[in-house]
Amino acid sequence: MDTINKNQKIYPVIASVAIQLTLGVAYIWSVFQTGVANSIFDGDNAAASLTFSLLLAFLAVGSILGGKLAVKYTTRIVVFCGGLILSAGFFLASIVTPGSGWLLWGGYGVMGGLGMGFTYATTIACVQKWFPHKKGLATGIIVSALGFGGVVFTPIVEWLVVVFGGDGVGEPRSFMVLGIVFLVVCSVGSIFLKNPPEGYLAVAVPKASEVSDDVAAQKDVAAPQKVIRDYSPKEMMKTPKFYLVVFTYLLACMGGLMMIGFAKPIAVSKGLAETATIGVLAISMFNSLGRLICGMVSDKIGRKNTIITLLTGSAVLSLFVTVVDGYWIYVLIALIGFFYGGLISTFPSLTADIFGAKFMATNYGLVLLGFGAGAIISSQIAGYYKNLAADNVALMFPAFIIASCCALAGIIMMLILKFIKFRN
Repeated sequence: MDTINKNQKIYPVIASVAIQLTLGVAYIWSVFQTGVANSIFDGDNAAASLTFSLLLAFLAVGSILGGKLAVKYTTRIVVFCGGLILSAGFFLASIVTPGSGWLLWGGYGVMGGLGMGFTYATTIACVQKWFPHKKGLATGIIVSALGFGGVVFTPIVEWLVVVFGGDGVGEPRSFMVLGIVFLVVCSVGSIFLKNPPEGYLAVAVPKASEVSDDVAAQKDVAAPQKVIRDYSPKEMMKTPKFYLVVFTYLLACMGGLMMIGFAKPIAVSKGLAETATIGVLAISMFNSLGRLICGMVSDKIGRKNTIITLLTGSAVLSLFVTVVDGYWIYVLIALIGFFYGGLISTFPSLTADIFGAKFMATNYGLVLLGFGAGAIISSQIAGYYKNLAADNVALMFPAFIIASCCALAGIIMMLILKFIKFRN
């Protein structure tokens, strides 16, 4: 077991980090937003941003399917197939033309989301099984790589768009290049992915001092030596806790997703067109930092306390989007990205804490349905108000008021989950 701890478990982590890094392309959609809206959808921002929200929505669907297949087959096969689907989707998106926006929705959105889902939740579940007593840290490392992918790919994609003809022209060929990257990285990375051997979890049970408040609160863990109960997807869906987590996730992601999809256009509307890419870089970098830092923090103070703190910050910051001027908008964008990233890294660990690790990939895929619904709702709200706002970002204020109210509602739901005892 010592040999396994020191050597074998590092390979799934490195492979997962590399794969999640490439998946970070999802978080630079605002680089494509204006060009795609003008060239493909005749200036309709809501129609263009639907591409991004479809990708996030079908990420949940792909995670559920991928989780089920990973139990039947292996994580390695599922991730490899996910890479193929993701790559094929971006190749399909690369042949989009004005009047055929459905190719973008179907390729980048639906197929891209399915492929990401196959790889996203399965890599998280795999690494969590290797580090059962440090789920927050392990999850934070993996999903922070996804956030950091936005930092890596933003300048690359900006350069590709320029090389291929500029805004409104260069996006399709950029999709093709990204499709090749996905195919190579997921194919190679999948070789190194495997779950720990039977009996590993029993040996790696957390010590009493390492059990978070969420784990200790379970009635099935009366003593630290007991393994957390593993709920099957059907059992999980019969519990009220599941629905509280799902709807909290839906509400929690609204503000961050609005900013991710429109960071660059918002910076442009603030008169910062020449440096607007900084907004994309800022939200990507701090999204990544939030995932890593809050993952570690949640191991110390508990998942629920972490989520409540992050939702409070999100509720407040969303109210300042139309108030802040000049380069301070980049600071605000970065902070919103940090809180959003922290939320994204904490929900997988919360799911594993409450419902166990055995069916984590499928269970978290079901929890992601809330995130997917929030993605579609938030993109349509933000796109609608961006169409009304044109170049006056102040007219987008109602969208961020809605995001703030959703965060406050999420706090209430998490408090219910924290303080009310449920019979499952």
